Amino acid sequence: MKMAHICVRVKDLDASVKFYQDAFGFEESRRRDFPESRFTLVYLTLPGDEYELELTYNYDHAAYDLGNGYGHIAIRSEDITQLHEQHKAHGFTVTAMKGLPGTDPSYYFITDPDGYKIEVIR
Repeated sequence: MKMAHICVRVKDLDASVKFYQDAFGFEESRRRDFPESRFTLVYLTLPGDEYELELTYNYDHAAYDLGNGYGHIAIRSEDITQLHEQHKAHGFTVTAMKGLPGTDPSYYFITDPDGYKIEVIR
């Protein structure tokens, strides 16, 4: 067995696809439209990775309540410092670099258009 995908529901499909493409280089691997049921699924992958991020867009739905159980998804980067600077320069909402207690900074968080947190780790 292996993981297949994670799903997040989005309010503005175009804005969300653009965010993940611009911030991390995700590529659209497939799209499934279901106009009769009023929703669209877009699957994104990172180059060389099979694990998918599924963006679910329900037509005419208001913003989603993220609840208090969702934590974050994590994306690994070899050059976290450079990516952090790129994200700040692009105007994305990012935190300062952080580290676990007693460790050097090795991660930060970026927020997508729907308020989902993405942890970027070394």
